[in-house]
Amino acid sequence: MRLRHRSGRLVHLSSGIDVHGTRDLPAVVERIDAYATEVRSRLDAGVLAVSLWLPPTLAAALAVDGRLRTRLRGELDARGLEVVTLSGMPYAGGGGENPIEEPDWSDPDRLEYTLDLARVLVDLLPDDAVRGAVTTIGLGRRAGWDDAKEKACGRVLGRLSAGLAEVAWHTGRAVRVGLQPEPGNVLDATDQTIAALAGVGKERIGICLDLANLACTWEDPADALDRLTQAGLSVIQVRIAAAVEVPAPPAAADILRGYLPAGDRCPITNAGGAYLDEMPASADDFPPGPWRVRRHVPLAEVPPAPLTATTDVWRAALRHLMGGAQPGTECLDVHAAPRGETPPDRPAGTPAPADSIASELAYASNELANLGLTPPAQARAA
Repeated sequence: MRLRHRSGRLVHLSSGIDVHGTRDLPAVVERIDAYATEVRSRLDAGVLAVSLWLPPTLAAALAVDGRLRTRLRGELDARGLEVVTLSGMPYAGGGGENPIEEPDWSDPDRLEYTLDLARVLVDLLPDDAVRGAVTTIGLGRRAGWDDAKEKACGRVLGRLSAGLAEVAWHTGRAVRVGLQPEPGNVLDATDQTIAALAGVGKERIGICLDLANLACTWEDPADALDRLTQAGLSVIQVRIAAAVEVPAPPAAADILRGYLPAGDRCPITNAGGAYLDEMPASADDFPPGPWRVRRHVPLAEVPPAPLTATTDVWRAALRHLMGGAQPGTECLDVHAAPRGETPPDRPAGTPAPADSIASELAYASNELANLGLTPPAQARAA
C-alpha cells in the first residue's frame, strides 16, 4: 500500500505474510495465495505491499538463478503484490526451531543469508523503486556475547557493508539492512544499540524498529528516535505493533499464561530494567510490576482485563516519525499475530488470517491518514 507524505515522498505500508515453515518456491506461492491475495481483495487495493520471509536454502537458490527470481516476480505481479522488504528473521523459521540457537552476526552464515536476500530483493523491487530493505536480528543474544563474538561480528558487518555496496554497483539499486533491537539482544535499549553500532557503515546498515520492542524498553519514543538520528542511524523499517502491558503481574498470571505457554521464550521487562525471557513458574516469582510482554496484540484490540496494550507508544512513535518535514522512514509494516501469539481461548468468530491482516492494514492506514499521509492518487488530485 503506497502512501504519500506531505513532503511528496512515498511511504510503503506493507503486511508481513506468514510463510514460515515453507521450504521451496511452490510452497511460498501457495501461502501467498492463501493470505495476500485475499487481503488485497478485502481492502480493494490495486497493489498490496508484502514483506516476505524466505528460508535460507530458497534464498540461496534464488540468488544464483535469475530465471527463478523472474518466476517469483511474475507470481507476485500476477497477484497485484509488490515487495520492498524481505525479512531475515528468523534464520531457520518454522518447525519449532529455537531462535536462541540460530546463527548470530558473529557467524558468516548470517552474512551469506542476508546478502542472498539482498541479491533477490533487487529483482523483486517495483520498477520505480530505487532501494529496498532487508530486516534481521539485533546482532545476537546478550547472554554469551563475549569479546570473541564482538570482534567476529565487527568483521562480518564490515563484509556486509562491502557486499551491499557490490550489489548496488552491479544492479544500480540499493538494499539497506535494518538490525532489530529487542530486549535480551546485544541491540536492546537505544544507548546499547548506538554503542554497539558505532563502527558500522551507516550508509547501508541501520535499524528495523519494532514498536512493541521499543515499548518493552520503557523509553520515550520521540527521545529514542531522536537519539538514533543524532547517532547517524537510519530507521530503515518500522513495524507498527503493540505489546502486552501487565499492571499487576501476580493478579494477571492466569490470563498472561494464555499469551505465554509454558517454556515459550518471550521478552518480559519492567520499568526498573528487570528482564525475563519466559513466564515464571509461579506468580510470586514476578519482580514488581508493571511489566510489558513483547507479544503482539492487534492494533485495535484491547486485551482482557487486567491486561492492557502499549497503544500510546506506537501512536507516539508514528506521530514523531511522520509529523516532520520529511518521513522518518520509507517502510512501515504491520503484523497480524500468528497462531501462538494470541490466547488459545479466544471466542468463536476470531478472524481468519486474511481478515486479521486486512484489519491491521486498514487500521494502520487510517492512523496514518490522520497524520496527513494519503494514497498517491489523492495527493495528485489535491
